[in-house]
Amino acid sequence: MSASTNAPLKADALQYVQYHGSKEETYLPAIRQLISKDLSEPYSIYVYRYFLYQWGDLCYMVLFPSPSSSLTSSNSMLIRMTQAHDSSQTLIGVVVSKLEPHRSGTFRGYIAMLAVQESHRGQGIATKLVCMAIDAMKARDADEIVLETEVSNTASLKLYERLGFLRSKRLHRYYLNGNTAFRLVLYLKEGTASKRADGDGRGYAAMENEMMGRREGMMGDDRFYP
Repeated sequence: MSASTNAPLKADALQYVQYHGSKEETYLPAIRQLISKDLSEPYSIYVYRYFLYQWGDLCYMVLFPSPSSSLTSSNSMLIRMTQAHDSSQTLIGVVVSKLEPHRSGTFRGYIAMLAVQESHRGQGIATKLVCMAIDAMKARDADEIVLETEVSNTASLKLYERLGFLRSKRLHRYYLNGNTAFRLVLYLKEGTASKRADGDGRGYAAMENEMMGRREGMMGDDRFYP
Protein backbone atom coordinates (compact mmCIF):
# COMPACT_ATOMS: atom_id res chain seq x y z
CA MET A 1 0.00 0.00 0.00
CA SER A 2 1.58 3.21 -1.11
CA ALA A 3 0.45 6.80 -0.93
CA SER A 4 -0.94 8.09 -4.16
CA THR A 5 -1.57 11.75 -3.37
CA ASN A 6 -0.96 14.49 -0.84
CA ALA A 7 -3.98 16.52 -1.90
CA PRO A 8 -7.13 16.69 0.23
CA LEU A 9 -9.21 13.57 -0.31
CA LYS A 10 -12.87 13.57 -1.19
CA ALA A 11 -14.86 12.16 1.74
CA ASP A 12 -16.97 9.96 -0.52
CA ALA A 13 -13.81 8.33 -1.91
CA LEU A 14 -12.62 7.14 1.49
CA GLN A 15 -13.41 3.61 2.62
CA TYR A 16 -13.80 3.14 6.38
CA VAL A 17 -13.44 -0.58 6.95
CA GLN A 18 -13.15 -2.95 9.86
CA TYR A 19 -10.00 -5.00 10.24
CA HIS A 20 -10.38 -8.67 9.35
CA GLY A 21 -7.86 -11.30 10.34
CA SER A 22 -8.17 -13.11 7.04
CA LYS A 23 -6.42 -10.13 5.41
CA GLU A 24 -3.57 -9.94 7.92
CA GLU A 25 -0.86 -10.33 5.30
CA THR A 26 -2.08 -7.16 3.60
CA TYR A 27 -3.33 -5.09 6.52
CA LEU A 28 -0.79 -5.72 9.27
CA PRO A 29 2.40 -4.56 7.48
CA ALA A 30 0.62 -1.39 6.36
CA ILE A 31 -0.73 -0.74 9.87
CA ARG A 32 2.72 -1.20 11.42
CA GLN A 33 4.34 1.09 8.87
CA LEU A 34 1.78 3.85 9.37
CA ILE A 35 1.77 3.73 13.17
CA SER A 36 5.54 3.37 13.58
CA LYS A 37 6.11 6.80 12.03
CA ASP A 38 4.59 8.52 15.08
CA LEU A 39 5.37 6.12 17.91
CA SER A 40 6.75 7.32 21.22
CA GLU A 41 8.14 3.81 21.78
CA PRO A 42 8.75 0.87 19.46
CA TYR A 43 6.19 -1.92 19.25
CA SER A 44 7.03 -5.41 18.06
CA ILE A 45 4.65 -7.45 15.95
CA TYR A 46 3.51 -9.22 19.14
CA VAL A 47 1.91 -6.03 20.46
CA TYR A 48 -0.07 -5.54 17.26
CA ARG A 49 -1.16 -9.17 17.27
CA TYR A 50 -2.13 -8.94 20.93
CA PHE A 51 -4.78 -6.41 19.96
CA LEU A 52 -5.75 -7.61 16.51
CA TYR A 53 -6.17 -11.30 17.36
CA GLN A 54 -8.46 -10.54 20.29
CA TRP A 55 -10.15 -7.28 19.32
CA GLY A 56 -9.81 -7.06 15.56
CA ASP A 57 -13.44 -5.95 15.44
CA LEU A 58 -12.40 -2.79 17.31
CA CYS A 59 -9.80 -1.86 14.71
CA TYR A 60 -10.95 0.46 11.93
CA MET A 61 -9.01 1.60 8.90
CA VAL A 62 -9.34 4.27 6.23
CA LEU A 63 -8.45 3.17 2.72
CA PHE A 64 -8.19 5.25 -0.40
CA PRO A 65 -8.60 3.43 -3.73
CA SER A 66 -6.52 4.23 -6.76
CA PRO A 67 -8.52 5.71 -9.66
CA SER A 68 -8.48 2.36 -11.42
CA SER A 69 -10.10 0.59 -8.49
CA SER A 70 -12.64 3.25 -7.53
CA LEU A 71 -16.30 2.44 -8.07
CA THR A 72 -18.70 5.11 -9.17
CA SER A 73 -22.05 3.58 -8.19
CA SER A 74 -23.67 5.20 -5.15
CA ASN A 75 -24.62 1.69 -3.97
CA SER A 76 -21.13 0.25 -4.33
CA MET A 77 -19.87 0.69 -0.74
CA LEU A 78 -20.32 -2.97 0.18
CA ILE A 79 -18.47 -4.03 -2.97
CA ARG A 80 -15.67 -1.58 -2.25
CA MET A 81 -15.32 -2.92 1.27
CA THR A 82 -14.98 -6.47 0.00
CA GLN A 83 -12.24 -5.23 -2.31
CA ALA A 84 -10.34 -3.49 0.49
CA HIS A 85 -7.56 -6.09 0.37
CA ASP A 86 -6.59 -5.00 -3.15
CA SER A 87 -2.93 -3.98 -3.33
CA SER A 88 -4.00 -0.76 -5.06
CA GLN A 89 -5.57 0.46 -1.82
CA THR A 90 -3.69 3.02 0.26
CA LEU A 91 -3.98 2.90 4.05
CA ILE A 92 -4.16 6.47 5.31
CA GLY A 93 -5.54 5.99 8.84
CA VAL A 94 -6.12 3.40 11.55
CA VAL A 95 -7.36 3.09 15.12
CA VAL A 96 -6.66 0.04 17.29
CA SER A 97 -8.62 -0.60 20.49
CA LYS A 98 -9.56 -3.22 23.03
CA LEU A 99 -12.40 -3.82 25.49
CA GLU A 100 -12.23 -6.01 28.60
CA PRO A 101 -13.17 -6.11 32.29
CA HIS A 102 -10.94 -3.98 34.51
CA ARG A 103 -9.97 -4.82 38.07
CA SER A 104 -11.92 -1.76 39.26
CA GLY A 105 -15.10 -3.52 38.19
CA THR A 106 -15.66 -1.48 35.05
CA PHE A 107 -15.92 -2.79 31.50
CA ARG A 108 -13.13 -0.66 30.10
CA GLY A 109 -12.39 0.26 26.53
CA TYR A 110 -8.89 1.32 25.57
CA ILE A 111 -7.74 3.20 22.48
CA ALA A 112 -4.22 1.88 22.02
CA MET A 113 -3.14 3.35 18.70
CA LEU A 114 -4.36 6.07 16.36
CA ALA A 115 -2.53 7.25 13.26
CA VAL A 116 -3.32 9.21 10.11
CA GLN A 117 -0.89 9.93 7.30
CA GLU A 118 0.59 13.36 7.95
CA SER A 119 -0.34 14.62 4.50
CA HIS A 120 -4.02 13.85 5.13
CA ARG A 121 -4.44 15.23 8.63
CA GLY A 122 -6.82 18.05 9.41
CA GLN A 123 -9.65 16.52 7.36
CA GLY A 124 -11.59 14.89 10.23
CA ILE A 125 -10.29 11.40 9.49
CA ALA A 126 -8.88 10.79 12.98
CA THR A 127 -12.06 12.08 14.61
CA LYS A 128 -14.23 9.74 12.57
CA LEU A 129 -12.01 6.76 13.35
CA VAL A 130 -12.16 7.48 17.08
CA CYS A 131 -15.94 7.93 16.91
CA MET A 132 -16.28 4.57 15.17
CA ALA A 133 -14.26 2.92 17.92
CA ILE A 134 -16.27 4.68 20.64
CA ASP A 135 -19.58 3.68 19.05
CA ALA A 136 -18.43 0.06 18.73
CA MET A 137 -17.44 -0.07 22.40
CA LYS A 138 -20.68 1.62 23.46
CA ALA A 139 -22.59 -1.05 21.53
CA ARG A 140 -20.69 -3.68 23.54
CA ASP A 141 -21.79 -2.01 26.80
CA ALA A 142 -18.48 -0.36 27.78
CA ASP A 143 -18.53 1.70 30.97
CA GLU A 144 -15.60 3.92 30.07
CA ILE A 145 -12.82 4.40 27.52
CA VAL A 146 -9.27 5.39 28.38
CA LEU A 147 -6.07 6.20 26.50
CA GLU A 148 -2.70 7.87 26.91
CA THR A 149 -1.19 10.64 24.83
CA GLU A 150 1.94 12.74 25.20
CA VAL A 151 1.47 15.98 27.11
CA SER A 152 3.09 17.82 24.20
CA ASN A 153 0.69 16.39 21.61
CA THR A 154 -1.73 19.30 21.53
CA ALA A 155 -3.52 18.12 18.38
CA SER A 156 -4.30 14.77 19.99
CA LEU A 157 -5.44 16.39 23.24
CA LYS A 158 -7.76 18.76 21.38
CA LEU A 159 -9.24 15.90 19.36
CA TYR A 160 -10.05 13.75 22.38
CA GLU A 161 -11.22 16.60 24.58
CA ARG A 162 -13.64 17.73 21.86
CA LEU A 163 -15.13 14.24 22.10
CA GLY A 164 -15.61 14.52 25.86
CA PHE A 165 -12.44 12.91 27.22
CA LEU A 166 -11.10 14.27 30.51
CA ARG A 167 -7.54 14.38 31.81
CA SER A 168 -7.43 11.95 34.73
CA LYS A 169 -3.73 11.53 35.46
CA ARG A 170 -0.29 12.79 34.50
CA LEU A 171 2.12 9.89 33.94
CA HIS A 172 5.72 11.06 34.32
CA ARG A 173 8.27 9.43 32.00
CA TYR A 174 5.57 7.07 30.74
CA TYR A 175 7.23 6.35 27.41
CA LEU A 176 10.61 4.75 26.78
CA ASN A 177 11.86 8.01 25.31
CA GLY A 178 11.27 9.64 28.69
CA ASN A 179 8.27 11.70 27.63
CA THR A 180 5.35 12.27 29.95
CA ALA A 181 1.75 11.36 29.11
CA PHE A 182 -1.75 12.32 30.12
CA ARG A 183 -4.21 9.54 30.77
CA LEU A 184 -7.59 10.55 29.37
CA VAL A 185 -10.93 8.99 30.19
CA LEU A 186 -14.38 9.14 28.65
CA TYR A 187 -17.16 8.07 31.03
CA LEU A 188 -20.01 6.37 29.22
CA LYS A 189 -22.19 5.52 32.22
CA GLU A 190 -23.18 7.44 35.32
CA GLY A 191 -21.28 6.39 38.42
CA THR A 192 -18.33 4.91 36.57
CA ALA A 193 -15.88 7.47 37.96
CA SER A 194 -16.38 6.19 41.50
CA LYS A 195 -15.23 2.70 40.46
CA ARG A 196 -12.06 3.67 38.60
CA ALA A 197 -8.59 2.68 39.70
CA ASP A 198 -5.83 3.78 37.36
CA GLY A 199 -3.29 1.27 36.15
CA ASP A 200 0.36 1.17 37.01
CA GLY A 201 1.40 3.65 34.33
CA ARG A 202 3.31 1.28 32.07
CA GLY A 203 3.86 1.87 28.39
CA TYR A 204 3.37 -0.88 25.85
CA ALA A 205 7.05 -1.72 25.78
CA ALA A 206 6.64 -2.88 29.39
CA MET A 207 3.50 -4.75 28.44
CA GLU A 208 5.41 -6.36 25.60
CA ASN A 209 8.05 -7.66 28.02
CA GLU A 210 5.27 -9.24 30.06
CA MET A 211 3.76 -10.75 26.93
CA MET A 212 7.11 -12.15 25.85
CA GLY A 213 7.35 -13.79 29.25
CA ARG A 214 4.23 -15.75 28.35
CA ARG A 215 5.60 -17.06 25.08
CA GLU A 216 6.28 -20.47 26.53
CA GLY A 217 2.54 -20.92 26.88
CA MET A 218 2.02 -19.72 23.30
CA MET A 219 4.37 -22.19 21.67
CA GLY A 220 1.55 -24.45 20.56
CA ASP A 221 -0.24 -21.68 18.70
CA ASP A 222 1.34 -20.64 15.41
CA ARG A 223 -0.64 -17.39 15.36
CA PHE A 224 1.75 -15.79 17.83
CA TYR A 225 4.77 -16.05 15.56
CA PRO A 226 5.75 -14.31 12.30
